Amino acid sequence: MREENATPRPGDSDDGYSRRSVLRSAGIAGAGLGLGAFGASQAQAAEAGEAAAGEAAAPPRRGRTMIGVPFETHSTVRVGIVGLGNRGGGMIDLFLAQPGVVVTALCDPVADKVERAAKKVVDAGQPAPATYTKGDHDFEQLCERGDIDFVYVATPWDWHFEMARTAMLNGKHVGVECPIAMTVKELWDLVDLSERTRRHCMQLENCAYGKNEMRVLRMAHAGLFGNLLHAAGAYNHDLRGLMFDPDYYEGPWRRLWHTRLRGDLYPNHGFGPTANYMDVNRGDRVTHISSFGTPALGLAEYREEHMPSGDPSWKETYIGSDRTFSMLQTAKGRVIRLEHDVSTPHPYSRINSLGGTKGVFEDYEPRIYLEPTHTDDRWHDFADFAEYDHWLWKEHSNPPGGHGGMDYIMVFRLMQCMRLGLVPDFDVYDAVTWTAPVPLSHLSIKAGGRPQQIPDFTRGGWKDKRSGVDSEKPDEA
Repeated sequence: MREENATPRPGDSDDGYSRRSVLRSAGIAGAGLGLGAFGASQAQAAEAGEAAAGEAAAPPRRGRTMIGVPFETHSTVRVGIVGLGNRGGGMIDLFLAQPGVVVTALCDPVADKVERAAKKVVDAGQPAPATYTKGDHDFEQLCERGDIDFVYVATPWDWHFEMARTAMLNGKHVGVECPIAMTVKELWDLVDLSERTRRHCMQLENCAYGKNEMRVLRMAHAGLFGNLLHAAGAYNHDLRGLMFDPDYYEGPWRRLWHTRLRGDLYPNHGFGPTANYMDVNRGDRVTHISSFGTPALGLAEYREEHMPSGDPSWKETYIGSDRTFSMLQTAKGRVIRLEHDVSTPHPYSRINSLGGTKGVFEDYEPRIYLEPTHTDDRWHDFADFAEYDHWLWKEHSNPPGGHGGMDYIMVFRLMQCMRLGLVPDFDVYDAVTWTAPVPLSHLSIKAGGRPQQIPDFTRGGWKDKRSGVDSEKPDEA
């Protein structure tokens, strides 16, 4: 196993849970069966239903919009955490570091993970949390508690929808690691549940709070790029070593998704920030996606070189494109390009670029060219624009935690919004929009790149300008 993959790099969610959840994954997907245990006709029917869900008009609204709905004010925010693997086990430290936040309950089928996390809570000077370790569904008991305001979900993707649904039905706001669900139907169901229960359901997209991303966002809103034309984002991260590590992801659940879908499995880190630049759901919206994928060769070649002949992975057949390319069109005619590649050698990159009529920014490494300041056809230093840093980064110039501090900034801002009763920086409509490329890119690739309609999850609410991550500093008094 390659040592350099042992430490998560910026933007990777690394959300482990338990080996037992792999049994559920296997029941859904199977190993080496393409789309899984459905059988050919059932798989085709499921895909036809997804295509119809993407193209059909919005279903009737059963509740009221959650656009602009503030949290209720909390003197203390009480948090329950579900999933204490790599991601959840690290994020608990950031919740414990926030003012006015207590962790009241923990859940994971692996008891020693819960024990370690509970010790962190007590060591932070808080009361011992309630613990739930009795199987994969014990999170249901956690969600039923009356002393939880917010449920944080950091589990394998198969569970995200069910856990978010359970939290909202029990009156809890919920924040979920990426992606928030895996089908278009589930995305619509989350919108419906959020509107009916009046609970916020959020994709906890940490990259939206990256220092560079927030600076570019403020520069775009200040008009420095002129009229915006195009943006690009990605998740290009060599995860081969981690996906074949029997312990890192608590089993093969993440690798198994490469036996089910051909498309972009993890669009959120690239899509979230670029959607913010374009004010998606806040004056513009994405309307179509066209996706293309390379052959699926990388994981099989890695297995050939590194895994013994008796390893269970030899029963798997990989169909997930090694690299996907997706082009998204917006209602205003702008274009967002997304890429995904976790199966081939590549230095970490989220691309993170933005272009307009006055210039362009590109990240990895950060560089910029803007008229009228720059007129020499040469890249310039992005550090020269530090005056545009978001107030969160000015107030927390050296934040603790991983991923360069973006995780801390995200948790701080979310808990601040809950304590003060503010409208959250992003909502259920952003969550489902940023995840929609997962199922729709798969359908587009299978159809030879044919455009797929992206539903208007806001049901027309996107036309109204409103604030988002580019927020004003609140009065804490």
